[in-house]
Amino acid sequence: MTILVAGLINIEITLRVEAFPIYYNPVNYPFFGVNSSVSGVGYNVAKALTVLGNDLSFLSLIGRDAARTLVRETLLNDCIPGDHVLDILDQTPHSVILYDKTGRRQINVDLKDIQERTYPPDIFEAALAEASLVVPCNVNFSRAFLRKAWQAGKPVATDVHAIADLEDAYNGDYMRYASVLFMSHEKLPTSPEQWARQIMNRYGTEIIVIGLGADGALLSVKSHRFLERIPAVDTRPVVNTIGAGDALFSAFVHIYHRTRNPYEAIRKAMVFASYKIGSTSAADGFLSAEQLDALYTSVTRKVNGHS
Repeated sequence: MTILVAGLINIEITLRVEAFPIYYNPVNYPFFGVNSSVSGVGYNVAKALTVLGNDLSFLSLIGRDAARTLVRETLLNDCIPGDHVLDILDQTPHSVILYDKTGRRQINVDLKDIQERTYPPDIFEAALAEASLVVPCNVNFSRAFLRKAWQAGKPVATDVHAIADLEDAYNGDYMRYASVLFMSHEKLPTSPEQWARQIMNRYGTEIIVIGLGADGALLSVKSHRFLERIPAVDTRPVVNTIGAGDALFSAFVHIYHRTRNPYEAIRKAMVFASYKIGSTSAADGFLSAEQLDALYTSVTRKVNGHS
């Protein structure tokens, strides 16, 4: 079973700060507090799914700049197929993320001109033919893939992140075609429960997951009329919450794709995401499937009162 992932790659720079808000200071020396890595939603999802043992096709766009060498080397080192990562942009997107000791973060993303570029449809169609699941992240070049995947009868799983409008002009297509739809609670105009009902009524979405940060997540399963909050778990100290949503989404997709059990998927995804935020970069801290199973068993035993 091959999963087709299409999404953003960027060079991520993380900076540890003392606290928010940040007060002016002309010079700081945060030794080992500044790091750079290859990241981006598409890359994070592709790497997590690879570490979990999935076969992938990964479609993305990067620049013809010096950063592409780092991207290519990292793809190779992380065993992520790079044949469909095309260097046709003038510059590779970048992000700068500030985070404090509590794990709070501020994300600054410079997408360069990727939102104005298209991805070659023939490459996508060839990858689609081999895919059992399509995971298009909500970057513009993947928008054209949504209807084609739906017409081909391939299930679509996507994450629209922070959203506040059922008729959102940018994310409407992603919500319309998704059978598994993730989003954050951060900008919702109403309660997560009410929002999930509105999404289901508007788009008929079978599975909805709304990330609630430290409070866990809300899971909605249309066919079972299920709508409940799933509590978060604590597996190790928090370093940086960046990438927590990508980790939750990736683990859920991995497990649901194999088992079709959304309840097992969300509970194991909680453990996966909890462990991930003990790392600095958004693309680090991923457990293998075997490690996830072992940690999930341990967490479950503790919750149930066993040593």
